Amino acid sequence: MTGQVRTVDGRVAGRRGQATRQKLLDCLSEMLSTSPYRDVKVIDVARKAGTSPATFYQYFPDVEGAVLEIAEQMAAEGAQLTMLVEGRSWVGKSGWLAAEELVEGFLDFWRRNDAILRVVDLGAAEGDKRFYKIRMKILNSVTNSLSASMQELQGKGKLDKDLSPAAIAGSLVAMLAAVASHQKGFQTWGVKQAELKPNLALLVHLGMTGKKPTR
Repeated sequence: MTGQVRTVDGRVAGRRGQATRQKLLDCLSEMLSTSPYRDVKVIDVARKAGTSPATFYQYFPDVEGAVLEIAEQMAAEGAQLTMLVEGRSWVGKSGWLAAEELVEGFLDFWRRNDAILRVVDLGAAEGDKRFYKIRMKILNSVTNSLSASMQELQGKGKLDKDLSPAAIAGSLVAMLAAVASHQKGFQTWGVKQAELKPNLALLVHLGMTGKKPTR
């Protein structure tokens, strides 16, 4: 970990303390992938990390506090999804490539962070503003970049000026998030993973350009 890390009572954690803290977070992340969020207890996390509940409480007020820490780390990574959109051309073959890479990156990010994203979605749905802000931090980075790209296309006369870039970009990102969180469910509909990506990319491209892609 980088930066200054403090214990719950405000003391600066040393190198060993930081390592212990990160191990607790890693163990909690692993447990969230196999157990319902509300079934995870401090004593179980501490035992898995090879330490004690007292040590856990040195760094986190409770399981929820540790989950929020993991979620913040994940959100910081998610903000980098904007790099899949910023500076990309949506004209011609470049537009299809941009759509493909955005879909690939979005689905991959959701797969890698599936467990913590489920907890974030749950907290946001229940009205917890802390989880809602984390979720929006991830989605906003992509939404704002897509909206800016659409505004640029409008400025060049390549997209209907009556369209709302913010509305379309927000709708596309909401669709990506919903599909990404439901990837396993598509198999029950007979949709293979290899089929999902290009068809989702087609929808993104149509939404961004209003045209069929040039491949």
